[in-house]
Amino acid sequence: MRVFITGATGFIGSATVRSLVAAGHDVTGLVRSAKAAASLEALGARACRGTIEDLHVLRQAAATADGVIHTAFFHALSQASLGIRARIVFGGRPTNIVERFTTAAVGAERRAIETFGDALEARKGSLVISFPTMAMAQGRRALETDSADAGAVGGRRAQSEKAALDLVRTGVSATVVRLPPSVHDETRLGLVTRLIEIARKKRISAYPGDGGNRWAAVHRLDASLLFRLALESGEAGARYHAVAEEGIPFRNIAEAIGRHLDIQVMPLPTEDAAKHFGWLAPFVSADNPVSSQATRKRLGWEPRHPQLMTDLMASLRDVRR
Repeated sequence: MRVFITGATGFIGSATVRSLVAAGHDVTGLVRSAKAAASLEALGARACRGTIEDLHVLRQAAATADGVIHTAFFHALSQASLGIRARIVFGGRPTNIVERFTTAAVGAERRAIETFGDALEARKGSLVISFPTMAMAQGRRALETDSADAGAVGGRRAQSEKAALDLVRTGVSATVVRLPPSVHDETRLGLVTRLIEIARKKRISAYPGDGGNRWAAVHRLDASLLFRLALESGEAGARYHAVAEEGIPFRNIAEAIGRHLDIQVMPLPTEDAAKHFGWLAPFVSADNPVSSQATRKRLGWEPRHPQLMTDLMASLRDVRR
């Protein structure tokens, strides 16, 4: 299968490229620089220069592919074009900059998805997009059949999932792979990496309230396999959960960080979370348990790589050296 993938040299995208190439697929990846192109080509894939804002590049690449995997997203201001950066920074009050950034990132993602749909429609091609489980309803175990919740902490991206699934009506075999807040290996731990940075800086590993709220997790190699399976065998309109651990109490994560950094672990009143965690506070307080039972049954997917605490301990051993 000819596959085009965005975010091809990213943490999840690069692992997905390896999985696709190993399975015999002909892979082309979107890259932003010559250095990234060389890195991608070393994996056995071809490079296509551009960004997710370059809609003509996306359209041309998707038009020659049998399927597209979309993992790219603006996770930092530097990833946006100068024009978008200017609108984010100077487009209103400084206190609303996170909201403006999120709006711009989601807008770029939605336009990319719609562009892929236009290119794939004529050939009834396949599209797989990534999506955060933090955009699901909080406080109960999220199922694959649940729709995204626009009111959740990550709910602004609900429109992206809708844009992808709406393409099914046009004949595109669109599916969604939902990712938990910690997609990890021994070097990076998703949002948990940011928790470690905050704990090291403030010499406190904190958790909100009683710390009973839950985060799901998955190893990046298990996640990358699921992207490939969704492309190869996914059912149009389906949502799949790349979740190995359904719900780890946040307190357990904070205690592990504190223990291995040899710093104080303490509860934090919910109203003080914003001051301590900054932009991460709403995510830190979220209760986001997620089931993957239906995903495992439908695609035969079974996580086999280390769990979060194993990789967390390995990562913190490196920090202390």
